[in-house]
Amino acid sequence: MTLNSDVPLDFCPQPTTDGAALRSAERVGTVLRHALDHGLLGTSQPVAAFLDIDGIRASVASLQAAFATVPEVLHTFAAKAASLVPVLRLLAGLGMGCEVASPGELRLARDAGFAPSRIVLDSPAKTREEIAEALALGIALNADNLDELDRIDTLRPADCASVIGLRVNPQVGGGTIGAMSTATATSKFGVALRDAGGRDRVVQAFVRRPWLTRLHAHVGSQGCPLELIAEGIAETYRLAEEINATVGRQQITSLDIGGGLPVNFTDDDVRPTFDDYTRALRAAVPGLFEGRYALVTEFGRSLLAKNGFIAARVEYAKQSGGRRIAVTHAGAQTATRTVLMPGSWPLRVGAFDAEGRPRTGPTEAQDIAGPCCFAGDIVAEGRDLPVLAEGDWVVLYDTGAYYFSTPWAYNSLPRPAVHGYTADGGAVRLAPVRDAQTLDEIAAESGARHTDRLLALTPSGPATTR
Repeated sequence: MTLNSDVPLDFCPQPTTDGAALRSAERVGTVLRHALDHGLLGTSQPVAAFLDIDGIRASVASLQAAFATVPEVLHTFAAKAASLVPVLRLLAGLGMGCEVASPGELRLARDAGFAPSRIVLDSPAKTREEIAEALALGIALNADNLDELDRIDTLRPADCASVIGLRVNPQVGGGTIGAMSTATATSKFGVALRDAGGRDRVVQAFVRRPWLTRLHAHVGSQGCPLELIAEGIAETYRLAEEINATVGRQQITSLDIGGGLPVNFTDDDVRPTFDDYTRALRAAVPGLFEGRYALVTEFGRSLLAKNGFIAARVEYAKQSGGRRIAVTHAGAQTATRTVLMPGSWPLRVGAFDAEGRPRTGPTEAQDIAGPCCFAGDIVAEGRDLPVLAEGDWVVLYDTGAYYFSTPWAYNSLPRPAVHGYTADGGAVRLAPVRDAQTLDEIAAESGARHTDRLLALTPSGPATTR
């Protein structure tokens, strides 16, 4: 196991009320000016990302408080929402577990210091090698389908310490964003309960496997109302009760209820809250909180989204068809979902001058464009903002989850640096999370080591090369 030795100890300072008292725009402006003063932003670093460490601590505390009455609960963080080792390390120190869905995410979780017993492996396409590794390490695993259970039958060691569950699809319907709805009739995830014979097959799978002790369901995330999510969890709870009654004992001892709390991207307010979520659960399935089942959660976006922002330099300001366009260094490579699905993933934009002060003065409808070489690379269209000029800075709010931690390599644009910060009473402290990607690293990632290998593929050349 390795830890990131470049992260200083003061990366995890204790939260204070002074930082929380700053309004969002003031707090961001303070951090922006500090980054400019210390060379973390500028002409040679025209885009960077920032994570509010005090905010992350507060979000985790609110989650833990909302479930405080549950006798046994493991809150795991969905690694895909921020696949950054120092962030995962911070969350491990706050008592979180980690939900992973690939070999890469598992490696990051282990490097961050999560104990195997606090890691949950979810994926609809686990290989036999991945399953065997998880079972050997004692990592909890949720099978996605009945064929995967057959694989586990042959791979599970006699002394296996892993908690093993089965993901089911309660098929309760979707929300307003289809791609984020995982409990539709044809979702690729889990065993469909309402298909003919589906429920019975699940019950019999548990009857035949006394070691199968967990049920897992995840209804969806952004665009899914709390009532829909709660309905899916209630259906999973009722199935657990049915299975335990059928086998004549409490074989299922825990329920993995997933994550998926939607995020408000329209203003600074956190809504819905984790308390709102648990109230919806209590209304739909009161027995969930009685302690008969241990609970596992898998939140990601809702913990980090509002605790991060992207700052990007305005390189050019131009006019086209009567519309003012600010061309910046943050586009589809960092805000992929927003650019490709602007109706579903709109972002708030802040305007700051070259010194990092909030832009004031007359406003005008402007497009905020990115650097990618396609016409649709627009982060915000017709947004009413103070007039932006070359050298100004735009801030994309609520981007702490997914946006800069899972960048798109379009145009071979370098991944931006990520910094963690505290801003107690206006005094900013920064720590590195991820360095900006260099051109040498881009070249290496793009196969530079094999530059001449294709030239060797002549008719008389070797059949394979390495």
